[in-house]
Amino acid sequence: MFLGLDFGTSSVKGVVMDGRQKIMAAASSPLTVSRPRPGWSEQNPAHWWRACNAVIAQLRKKKPGAMAAVEGIGLSGQQHGATLLDASGKVLRPAILWNDARAFAECTEMETAEPRARDISGNSALAGFTAPKLLWVRKHEPRTFERVAKVLLPKDYIRYRMTGDYASDLSDASGTHWLDVGKRQWSEELLAASAMRRDQMPELFEGSAATGRLSPAVARAWGMAKRPVVAGGGGDNAASACGMGAIHDNDAFLSLGTSGVIFVANRQFRPNPARAVHAFCHAVPDCWHQMGVILNAAGSLEWLSGLLAAPVPKLLAALGTRTRGPAANLFLPYLSGERTPVGDSEVRGLLMGLAHETDRKVLTQTVLEGVAFALRENLDAIAATGTSIDRLWAVGGGSRSPLWLSIMATVLNLPIDLPAAGEVGGAFGAARLGMIAATGAPPATVLTPPKRARTFRPDQGLRQAYDDAYHRYVNLYPAIRTINRRHD
Repeated sequence: MFLGLDFGTSSVKGVVMDGRQKIMAAASSPLTVSRPRPGWSEQNPAHWWRACNAVIAQLRKKKPGAMAAVEGIGLSGQQHGATLLDASGKVLRPAILWNDARAFAECTEMETAEPRARDISGNSALAGFTAPKLLWVRKHEPRTFERVAKVLLPKDYIRYRMTGDYASDLSDASGTHWLDVGKRQWSEELLAASAMRRDQMPELFEGSAATGRLSPAVARAWGMAKRPVVAGGGGDNAASACGMGAIHDNDAFLSLGTSGVIFVANRQFRPNPARAVHAFCHAVPDCWHQMGVILNAAGSLEWLSGLLAAPVPKLLAALGTRTRGPAANLFLPYLSGERTPVGDSEVRGLLMGLAHETDRKVLTQTVLEGVAFALRENLDAIAATGTSIDRLWAVGGGSRSPLWLSIMATVLNLPIDLPAAGEVGGAFGAARLGMIAATGAPPATVLTPPKRARTFRPDQGLRQAYDDAYHRYVNLYPAIRTINRRHD
């Protein structure tokens, strides 16, 4: 048996699967985000551990025999979060999360201190990354900074609680801005540019490699007969890719979660930092990946839901399953700044073209299309590196909307495949990595793609109308970037 744990922003999820990769049980436990100031986003790491144990308790209740027989554990997690520990392993402050925008000025400071930063990391410094956050702490919380002995990513703090080991995998470490991604090792130059040291970093492993074993105390508490190995695991998107079997050159998927992602696996390192394309190590050896990332995909719908005091399913149901063409309005989904392709943490979103006839249905369609246009900009930025994508898998909560996937297929001009019912997300990918670490199986034999349930194809009759709307959309950010800034 193999256990996968996924530490997201809104919940912790867990699955236990057998040797044939059949899911025996699944469970989840919610998390909340603290926003003490505009643009800030934090969580208490103790809450991750509490939610983790709640998930384990649910799984044990459902399948006690399966949990007792677990041989390998894999971890998946939200990336970039700065979890600061002192020399005794005590958490020094709430973790600063991936969607926290406070460290925008420190990005410039870091790249000024090390002019080769983009060449070394393959990525531009973004406020959501871990390294600028530490510069912010140094500047604004110097007493805390002086006590920092280790910096861990969210899932790696849980690993520490599970095993006592300070370890991380290369895919998650890629999002710190301390990694030489091409060489798959910590960069002394990038660490120095943010006033950090190598000894403050965890040891690095491939995602499919074992980093240690569950401690005897935790194994007993979790009802496991022997101490399972713990795999390196992966950042949430790399782990999801392992769940999708997206480990071969140009394998790609679209994730419509709180954030939106276009992910493509690469056998070569292909950076494009000028357009904020993420070029990271994959969770398997000798493989990299590119990501175009927008901060608000389904998050944009949740924002609209709160604004209109109507649940998302009701807003979507009112539109039906297909559209007759793009709305006259445009939506720029920069509700908390944006990553790809602009790398701007200060800009905020825009609804354009409001009129007396603008109603809930029009606003909902406009938000769906704005997210689709934002992801097309991501696709264009990835294509500029020479990467070619022929089709996409769709994952995440937003993929439950046939209308949204139809719009996406037309806007992106790509077929979009919906996986058959079953687990394909980060927890499942993590369980697969745990299986590889425990058994030594070759990754390609374990990380296979799912069955296809349905394919959404571009509507050629609407292509031109959506192309025209997209070309209007891409003019929004250049027009507003100097006047639409964040004011705290």
